[in-house]
Amino acid sequence: MVIIKRILRTIAWVLLFVVLSFIGFIVYISLTDYQPQPIEIIVEKQDNVEKLEKDTFSIINWNIGYAGLGKEMDFFYDGGKGVRPTKDLMEKYLSNILGFIKNNDTVDFWLVQEIDIKAKRSYQVNEVEEIISTKDGSYGVFAKNYLCQYVPIPVNDPMGYVEAGLMTFSDFPPSEAVRHAYPLIASWPDKLFLLDRCFLLNRYPLENGHDLVIINTHNSAYVYDSILRIEELEILKKVMLHEYSNGNYVVAGGDWNQNPPGYKPSKNYNGHRFKPSQVKMNNDFMPKGWQWIFDESAPTNRSNDKPFVIGENETTCLDYYLLSPNVSSISTKVIDLKFEYSDHNPIYLRAQLNH
Repeated sequence: MVIIKRILRTIAWVLLFVVLSFIGFIVYISLTDYQPQPIEIIVEKQDNVEKLEKDTFSIINWNIGYAGLGKEMDFFYDGGKGVRPTKDLMEKYLSNILGFIKNNDTVDFWLVQEIDIKAKRSYQVNEVEEIISTKDGSYGVFAKNYLCQYVPIPVNDPMGYVEAGLMTFSDFPPSEAVRHAYPLIASWPDKLFLLDRCFLLNRYPLENGHDLVIINTHNSAYVYDSILRIEELEILKKVMLHEYSNGNYVVAGGDWNQNPPGYKPSKNYNGHRFKPSQVKMNNDFMPKGWQWIFDESAPTNRSNDKPFVIGENETTCLDYYLLSPNVSSISTKVIDLKFEYSDHNPIYLRAQLNH
């Protein structure tokens, strides 16, 4: 009988310890929760910035998957089991991402999503610094959208600390850069461990007195509530329409996490297997004259339920551009890297300002 009492007492103490540890963890994560303001100035507005003298310019938009989601990887959120690659694989992915940027150094603007400053999943490598140092003389602007002291899932190999976001960089200095927050898509406590989505607006003055406004967006994934998605997009729409009404030239690119309006793959889709996204951009999201620019010849995103094999994994288009009526697309092209270094392919745009 004494032995049974001791066992029960031990079990009770263990349970109490587990409960108190869990409560303490939630309190700690709540107190350290990243809570950005709706609008945050990253680069203060300056009037003496050199004006952009060109009428045509190029952009590459690429979600680099924190250099952790190359072709050998799957991901637990998408039905796979992986959390992070081996250190050797991560270094290979990052090296090839940097090499791609170096080999395309004539591109005027780069829009990058899922880039880590410091995270367990990318072995504490500051990818922002790595990219900026690769492109000599460039001006990089980083907007944080993920900061969590400890992501406790998956239980067998927790993601741990994450500090990440999106970055726009260019040879041209912005006269202003502003982070605009999207609304939270989850309630407490889930929101403590999820991204705080946003878009980054960079402003570049032109010779004609107006601005080229470049927007880098990373919209919510895993959200099928149309009201929440529309609420998120309405924030972006309001800003874009306001900039255009002031005579500015507006280009938005990023990972929209949904197919663009009317998207259908062309020809054999470069050997890939197509599956439409569960949610799609509404045809009437923007007024007449605004243009969705994408390439239907190859996908920009692949499923992460298993390592990538062309023709087996589902692929689709989540990465593209939206142009104001006073900007024309000259050409656009998905650069099909066969998802070697990221679960997204980069997409190139060459555009022209219509004065």
